[in-house]
Parts: sequence; structure tokens; C-alpha cells
Amino acid sequence: MRPADHPHIPMPKIGVLLINLGTPDAPTAPAVRRYLAEFLSDRRVVEIPPIAWQPILRGIVLNTRPKKSAHAYGLVWTEHGSPLARYTKAKAEKLAGAFGRDVVVDWAMRYGSPSIADRLGAMKAAGCERILLAPMYPQYCAATTATANDKAFELLSRMRWQPAIRTLPPYHDDPAYIDALKASIEQQLAALPFEPQLILASFHGMPQRTLELGDPYHCHCQKTARLLQEALDRPLEISFQSRFGRAKWLEPATDKVLEALPGRGVERVAVVAPGFSVDCLETLEELAIRGRESFLGAGGKDFAYLECLNDSDEGMTLLRTLLARELAGWVPPS
Repeated sequence: MRPADHPHIPMPKIGVLLINLGTPDAPTAPAVRRYLAEFLSDRRVVEIPPIAWQPILRGIVLNTRPKKSAHAYGLVWTEHGSPLARYTKAKAEKLAGAFGRDVVVDWAMRYGSPSIADRLGAMKAAGCERILLAPMYPQYCAATTATANDKAFELLSRMRWQPAIRTLPPYHDDPAYIDALKASIEQQLAALPFEPQLILASFHGMPQRTLELGDPYHCHCQKTARLLQEALDRPLEISFQSRFGRAKWLEPATDKVLEALPGRGVERVAVVAPGFSVDCLETLEELAIRGRESFLGAGGKDFAYLECLNDSDEGMTLLRTLLARELAGWVPPS
């Protein structure tokens, strides 16, 4: 029998923590500045030694970029906040009860709120003795997947009673992922008032140096694009967006490709962003707004941005499949 003064111990549970990149708390310069200060101070994101990078970050970047970025966020902000937070939260909410009553599904951001520390702490307090960390990145990259896991492991290192941990591996070539993309894209293409001559698959860019150092991200993106083209049986090209700074980045660059397509005779294009699990600033502002302007300004006639999987039926089916696979042995088969 438990002594009367014994501390309360909740019933054992299993946790699933969906982790996405992050977002400012508001589309304002101060909020963006706080977010960028955390994001761009991550050694996984900017690998320049801090003694050289921090003066540039504090003296130039954080005094010039927040206002411009805040304007961009304002163009895509919703009544529910940023699209990235809205859809990541919706995914977690739709997974409630999907794996049984003893599995808690929550969400967190690597940078910003809700933090990984906050939600891992809540899971531990709720009795989660086993936790699956699920970074929402199909293609593995040290600057995304690894840093999300790093943060969680850093917190675990300070826990006396650690939960058992699993991590969701990349799923860039998983048939369930390719099938979900195919179904979503075909559904959206069928609703267009025009027939695209080309589908452009735009992935988030990374410095060329990351490939040379052994990061598999570029290869993962190329394989996703190849498998998606085969599944769709349509002309498809790959590009990389969101360059930052003066270093050489993965090519071809999305904005340059869109500007060049009309000169190649491609006047009708559909753009997809398979590397993003949910829509965000980079897809809704950089692609759907600025990408459209670049393409039409160069002489294109018809442009469409096709939404990410988000919390669609296809997206949720994929996520349930991936998570159920990683929970095997912890959760009885349904």
C-alpha cells in the first residue's frame, strides 16, 4: 500500500510530440526579431563560428530583416495565427485518440511557442514514460530534423527520470508519403481552370556546403522529386528556395527557374512544396505570392500554387501510418 505522503505518480502513458520549425508570436517586427534571434543563433542553422556570426546577426540582420519579414508574415497571417502553427496544431488535435486512450499527442516548435521544453515537461508530468519525437520533415537535414532532436535530448539530459525516446526517421521515399502527395496534387490539379505544362517541386534551400559535408538532404529531395514524377507521370522539375546570405546554395533557385520558364515556352505552371509538411511563410508568401509575380512578370500566363498536405485527409492518413509504424511494440496494433 502506498504511504500517505508518497508523491503522486500518474498512470503510465505514451507521448507523441509533433515538432515543427517555429514561428513568431505575431506579425510584428519585435516578435519577428525575437524569433530570428533564436533561430539564427542555432549552430545547426548557421555554422559560422559565433565569434564571427553574432556581431553580424546582432548588428545587421536583426536590425534590418525583422521589419521586412513582419510585412511578409502579415500577408499570410490568419485569425488562428501563423499558418504553420495553425496546421501543426490541427494535426495534433486530429490525432487525439488515434492510437488509444493512453497515447497523448501534442505539438511544439523548435523556435518560439509552444516550446519543446514546455511540451516535453507537460508530457512527463502527465505520466508519459515513453515518447516518440516526430520532427515534421520528410527529408532529413541537420538544420531541421537534427536540431529538433538535439533540443529534446538537451532537455532529457537534465531529467533525473528520463522517458524512453524514439525519433521519427525521414520518410522522403516512403510509398505512403509519395501516395499522399500524388493524391493531393492530382485532386488540386483537377480543380484548376488550366492544364499545367510543368510541375515545379520547390524544396527549402540549404547551403551547398551542407551537401559537401555529408548532409543527405539534397539527395533526399532529388529522390522525392523523382518518385513523385514517376507517380504523377507528368513533367516535373526540382528547385530550391529561400536563399539567405552570400554563400553558394543548392541550385537551381526557384525564383530564377520561375523567371526563366516563359522563355523556355512554359507559360502554364503549377508549383508544389513537397518538403513542407504544412503551409507556412515560405510557401504562401514566397511561392504563392512572390513566385506568381515573378512568373507572370516574366511572361507566364497561368500560375497555380498547390497546397501542402496540411491537415487534409491525405495528410492525416500519412501521419497516422508513419506514427503507428514507429509506435509498434509500445502500442498494441489497432
